[in-house]
Amino acid sequence: MKIINLSETDSVVNRYLSEIRDVNYQQNRLLFRNNITRIGEMMAYEISKTLSYEDREVTTPLGTARVRLPENDIVLSTIFRAGLPLHTGFLNVFDHAENAFVSAYRKYTDDTHTEVGIHVEYLATPNLDGKTLIIADPMLATGGSIEMGYRAFLTKGLPKRVDIACVIATPEGIEHVRRTMPDDITTVWCAAIDERLDEHKYIVPGLGDAGDLCFGEKL
Repeated sequence: MKIINLSETDSVVNRYLSEIRDVNYQQNRLLFRNNITRIGEMMAYEISKTLSYEDREVTTPLGTARVRLPENDIVLSTIFRAGLPLHTGFLNVFDHAENAFVSAYRKYTDDTHTEVGIHVEYLATPNLDGKTLIIADPMLATGGSIEMGYRAFLTKGLPKRVDIACVIATPEGIEHVRRTMPDDITTVWCAAIDERLDEHKYIVPGLGDAGDLCFGEKL
């Protein structure tokens, strides 16, 4: 499995990330969502450079131009609800892609909120056989929601390539993905890899709850 950490290379992604970590910047949900979307756009561009391409011709008003276009069939997928702004960034770049959605959310299974289960309710996806599946989820914390989302998608076909795109990852989440997903076709893309999970399974230093910061608190 490949791990691509964009923070290891100087780019404007680091500015967007620093802003969404800032507790003062986070007071404006619009700005927070916009920066998540922009990180998605930058990450999509980086992923685009790893796809397979083929030569094609386009007829212009004055002749014929040769171009190189992706030959991959891409399915953009996300996990409700936190993944929506990141998914939008990817869709801004891969605007011809098909789309898939799943609700997979953390649910504490004990009174002290230290044990986490993942609950899946909703699934909508095209056939995935032989396609490139990009799973956009801003926080790769325990890795449980990514695993459960991926297993749900597999009921609709077997992709030939899987790219997991997140804003912040943890060593624990990456290791969980390594153990539970196909090693030979999976790549994890992230804007940063943070130190650890706390006792409540939140990323430290992280940025807080991405879904709440994007859309408001939930009951």
